[in-house]
Amino acid sequence: MSLSRELQLHINQLKEIRSILNSMKNLAFMEIHKLQRFRIMQGQAVVNIEQAALDFLDFYPNLTEIDNNAAHICILLGAERGFCGDFNESLINAIALQAYTGVIAIGSRLCNRKENITSEVIATLDGANIAEEVPAIINSLIDSISSIQGKVNTSLQLTVVYHENAAAQISQRQVLPPFPQKNEESIHYRNPPVLNLNPDDFFADLIEHYLFAVLHEIFYISLTAENHSRLQHLEGAVNHLDDETVKLQRKSQTYRQEEITEEIEVILLNAENI
Repeated sequence: MSLSRELQLHINQLKEIRSILNSMKNLAFMEIHKLQRFRIMQGQAVVNIEQAALDFLDFYPNLTEIDNNAAHICILLGAERGFCGDFNESLINAIALQAYTGVIAIGSRLCNRKENITSEVIATLDGANIAEEVPAIINSLIDSISSIQGKVNTSLQLTVVYHENAAAQISQRQVLPPFPQKNEESIHYRNPPVLNLNPDDFFADLIEHYLFAVLHEIFYISLTAENHSRLQHLEGAVNHLDDETVKLQRKSQTYRQEEITEEIEVILLNAENI
């Protein structure tokens, strides 16, 4: 097979790979736009719950007493799929110096590197590929948290470590115990809220609703950052393939011209011999 023929086959292979990567890039782009809508709605729900909780705690501040002996669990929210650079490595580095009681690792790509996590990994879960998979994963996560709670003799302190955006900004957000901030800038009411439940029962139910809502918000934020990172890397890969294809096409044209020249010379030599 001639060199120009071999190069042309290689060019066709690069074009096929480029088509696949470009489709993946388009999917990531569409997922980002869908997740942005989810984030806005979920973020507003979390803000409303936090505001209601802080208004409630103005009259029942003793309910937020912190257990200093609580087991500190880290929920490390990584990537389920590849093509997102050092997304998972940066998360591992972010908690390298933290003394957590245990780590719940989420995302297959992150779990494949769990031996690099300094704290003990006590549970692993698959991550979400798309926004619609988030609720099922959060249900599994809450089951894991409940299982861990049943094994320890103390309360739990939960901190979620995740990517805030595509600029590699990592956040560490405490979700349990919740509502650590003081209600200083809000309106302070003179009369306590009218409750149909005992304050302790109401606060317990409120924490359950808040945990479910805030985990959804964090998952949507992380998945958006993951897709942004994937979009950037796929864009770079597509551009690189385009550049390589152009170079190979030029080289193929050069080889083909040389082959045509050689063929003409052979024809001329045969004509002279005749």
